[in-house]
Amino acid sequence: MSDITGITRGGTPWTPEFAVALDAKKCIGCGRCYKVCTRDVLELIDRSEDDLPEDDDDDDSESISSVMSLADPMDCTGCGACSRVCPKACFTHSAMPLAA
Repeated sequence: MSDITGITRGGTPWTPEFAVALDAKKCIGCGRCYKVCTRDVLELIDRSEDDLPEDDDDDDSESISSVMSLADPMDCTGCGACSRVCPKACFTHSAMPLAA
């Protein structure tokens, strides 16, 4: 079984890696990934108590009230732009294997 591979305009082989997970505990809700996504893959939602950032201090005067989520991961094109702009490395990506 091999991965789906494309070719860039310049002729370089390229394998898309699709967003398959987002770690809400790392997410700071900055929205950078949302801004670069050209599809409706991401959505900003209210943060639950269980999804507080790992480096969150109880002494902070401001709390982060929102977190990004994968609203429609099946619409992901595998470009990886979300991971490149994420300051906290929240995303997990995976290539899609070809059906046998």
